[in-house]
Amino acid sequence: MLRAQVFLWAYILIFFPASVVAQGLGVNWGVIASHPLDPKIVVNILKDNGIKKVKLFHAEHDILTALSGTDIEVMVGIPNHSLESLSEKYSVAQAWVKANITAYMGKKGVNFKYVAVGNEPFLAAYNGTYNNLTLPAMKNILKALNEAGVGKDIKVSTPLNGDVYISPTYKPSDGIFRHDLADIMNGMCEFLHKNDAAFIVNIYSFLNLYQNPGFPEPYAFFDNDDSNSMVDHGVKYRSVLDANIDTLVAALKVANFSDIPIIVGEVGWPTDGNIYATTKNAKKFYNGLLKRMATNEGTPLRPKQYPDVYMFSLLDEDLKSIDPGMFERHWGIFSFDGQPKFPMDLSGKGQNKSLVGGKNVKYMEKQWCVYNKDASNQKDLAVKVAWACNSTDCTTLVPGASCSGMGIDMNASVAFNMYYQMANQTKAACDFEGLAKIVKRDPSNGTCRFPIMIKTIQTTSNSSASAPKSSRSSTFSSSTSHSPFQTHSPSPSSSPFHSPLLIFQ
Repeated sequence: MLRAQVFLWAYILIFFPASVVAQGLGVNWGVIASHPLDPKIVVNILKDNGIKKVKLFHAEHDILTALSGTDIEVMVGIPNHSLESLSEKYSVAQAWVKANITAYMGKKGVNFKYVAVGNEPFLAAYNGTYNNLTLPAMKNILKALNEAGVGKDIKVSTPLNGDVYISPTYKPSDGIFRHDLADIMNGMCEFLHKNDAAFIVNIYSFLNLYQNPGFPEPYAFFDNDDSNSMVDHGVKYRSVLDANIDTLVAALKVANFSDIPIIVGEVGWPTDGNIYATTKNAKKFYNGLLKRMATNEGTPLRPKQYPDVYMFSLLDEDLKSIDPGMFERHWGIFSFDGQPKFPMDLSGKGQNKSLVGGKNVKYMEKQWCVYNKDASNQKDLAVKVAWACNSTDCTTLVPGASCSGMGIDMNASVAFNMYYQMANQTKAACDFEGLAKIVKRDPSNGTCRFPIMIKTIQTTSNSSASAPKSSRSSTFSSSTSHSPFQTHSPSPSSSPFHSPLLIFQ
């Protein structure tokens, strides 16, 4: 009997793995953070949760080293500021491939699958800066990969924003590429088709809701009734994501490139910094998305298989630009320290199960900086709080966010503590001329959490020194109407620090 039980348990262990994810699911891993998590811990998070695809925005040495020897498929990005030199000098492309691809290949190397040349380079906000640079840069990178003997295994593409296509009628079946980009997109599609590479597009259902008053909220999610659907020649679209994907499918058909595969390079839902950016909504969105992927039924215009999807993003990043919105630092399905924010079943089966968080994370001392009510001089409190917010992250204080509406005392404590923690708990960072004090008791209250920062790691990478302060573009994709593709973006040269206004509301 005992022997039979042993065989039974062996059968279970073999045929029922602990972590199963929906086919084609990946995740974006950005590192624009004051206290980035050890890449080794992050890679273990990926492995523990069965995530086998990861998209990087830069070729970071420590991250690529941590990914070496794993079977995780890697899409590595090249930032937009490198496009000019890559397009003009083939030697630059050769050097990049040698330093960031072939140096990490071998028996226990990185499992590279894609090089993403640029990031949303055709955004209207860039005023055409990269329009004539992107494709030549892609061609040089592919040439260098071919020269290195890896061009057949590692594909070249570029993640594009949904604003490269439009629909005059707002119906997906009438999708076409933007008129001013028609020639460029034809050249891009020809390159992708010739080299068996995918068209990568970034789509954000959240931004449709955020940017458009009156946008039907259920349509930003999935599995909605007929009253919240779009009808296109008898076909009902119950989510703006599917409608957006099929608008691209239609545009590719018009351009005579119907067979180019599609990858959704970024899609997700933030959890703070806006009234719609909540863990409840994020959980709802991802549950719908994962169930949609698990059916593998595709979209109405591509019914056989749903595109590969890279969730945006893995971790929160507290140094990202907030020009797109205060939510920009809260896209992670894990918090900055690698801990899961909400239950999430990556298999798409809808089970209320928790993700596996980061292990052996080293935190700073359990102490916080809060507002000192007993300080003799209170008249400069607002000035001090505004200064602290301008030097740290106060995005949780804006209306609708997790720490909003809790009064002046809580606002001050949130601002002072974030400044103190991001300054590595330096004693001098919790003074503010007597208006702040250090406490040992956690001041968290309800939805408003007071974090303790993790200990920083020594990094050997210098590639982030010249990188923009955003893991995706500092601009963003958003609809200007109920249409799922038109976008409007702020200036891409924004600073990562801004003081949120109205913090005392």
